[in-house]
Amino acid sequence: MKRLTRRETVDALHRGLVVAVPTDTVYGVAARLADPDAVARLFSVKSRPHHVALPVLVSSLDQVAHLAVEWSDDARRLAERFWPGALTIVVGADPATASLVGATSSLGLRLARHDVFSSIIGECGPLVVTSANEHGRPPCTSADDVLETTWAAPVAGVLDGGVCDGAVSSVVELTGDGWRLRRVGAVSADELESVLGPESAT
Repeated sequence: MKRLTRRETVDALHRGLVVAVPTDTVYGVAARLADPDAVARLFSVKSRPHHVALPVLVSSLDQVAHLAVEWSDDARRLAERFWPGALTIVVGADPATASLVGATSSLGLRLARHDVFSSIIGECGPLVVTSANEHGRPPCTSADDVLETTWAAPVAGVLDGGVCDGAVSSVVELTGDGWRLRRVGAVSADELESVLGPESAT
């Protein structure tokens, strides 16, 4: 594995490779959603069970519009308030698309607050991304961290974006019954309630 330039990162993604990238939270490993083989390779690199769904990162609402997802008024309000930022919004999706990322009928979507990373997504299309770390270990917060790990050997390379140590994203799931906070992170339940009203009973 080696350090990649921005152009090399884009080219590697278009060739179906898995790359490590800086985000607004921590370093992640990424593959193009439009390339099922690359997404399968990402699961393999992470030794991640295929039933544990991965999130999809987009660069704009235009990209969301081209995905087969249920983008409700609640989703729109959340995106207007918290995107770009550390909030993953889980919405209903076409099962064929959902199955690519390990889900059955939903996609978790996020627009990161990171200019270079977002510009790469703008060129490559939506990316399936998971934190750059071995399962059970702390996430990598620098390119050096990624380069020093043995699990990442199959990764094509890492784009050095300096230190990335932001708070993890919160994960909110929107359903026909309302919403549920699936992971507490940068966005609090109180902030979500200010937009959506009270959380649904579990």
